[in-house]
Amino acid sequence: MWLTSSSIGRKFIMSLTGAFLILFVTFHVLMNGVALFWPTAYNEVCLFLGANWYALIGTLVLAAGFVLHIIYAIWLTIQNRKARGSQRYAVTARQPQVEWSSKNMLVLGIVVLAFLLVHLYQFWAKMQLAEIAGFEAIDPVTGEAIPAAAGTWFIQLAFQNPVTLVIYLIGFIALWFHMTHGFWSMFQTAGWNGKVWMNRLKCIGTVWATCVVLLFAVEAIVFTVQANKGVYTECPALQQQYMDMLEDGEAVSIQETPCAASKCTKTVCIEAEECTEAVCDSAATPNESNDNN
Repeated sequence: MWLTSSSIGRKFIMSLTGAFLILFVTFHVLMNGVALFWPTAYNEVCLFLGANWYALIGTLVLAAGFVLHIIYAIWLTIQNRKARGSQRYAVTARQPQVEWSSKNMLVLGIVVLAFLLVHLYQFWAKMQLAEIAGFEAIDPVTGEAIPAAAGTWFIQLAFQNPVTLVIYLIGFIALWFHMTHGFWSMFQTAGWNGKVWMNRLKCIGTVWATCVVLLFAVEAIVFTVQANKGVYTECPALQQQYMDMLEDGEAVSIQETPCAASKCTKTVCIEAEECTEAVCDSAATPNESNDNN
């Protein structure tokens, strides 16, 4: 079969599976952007993309694409080195027209893969996988069970450690180099390699990769700042959302304050003995505000 027996076929598979990475990171950065401006809506997105059949199929397709991309990348590297033989050591000067990223795509891919594994461990394994396997992630600080769709809570756990930001920024840099080369190379392999359009595709790829990576970096920095302020575990609206997500409905909140809700009404405070009148008065409901006006 020419897809596996020929160099062109293997490069075609590399390009096709590389498109999975492009689509994945584009969707992912836009999804994470919701958490910047509307954290509760981000959790709703996580809930929608839980262990549903369409999410599971999408995960399997993306996983298969990534695995094939990695396998073919290693395969092509081995084949290229065998073809060059010992001649690769005789060349010491780098040709100016050969990009640095082109010479180091395998190394960049390995860095991106390592970063992806860290990300999967921090989020996917504790969210979708936990829902599939039927276990709950536990907050190491409070010892409480975390709902699988509580994406902002997992952001809190991941980014409250400053090392996470460093790891992510390194991964984003490698991702930028990998994507700027991979974008136009994908079209070149498919036969779209005219001089005029190739220059345009390189420009488009660079702009796209830069926008994606910059937005990823901004999100990681904001998440780190917010996590160290405790925003994702102390925000009343998020606390209420976490309570609603828990299946048993018995857990109060991660701060164990019965009155911690986005709208602390007199009724809630009357039902909660530990809630003081001062707390109730500090957060008026929209109806009460309108009545005062």
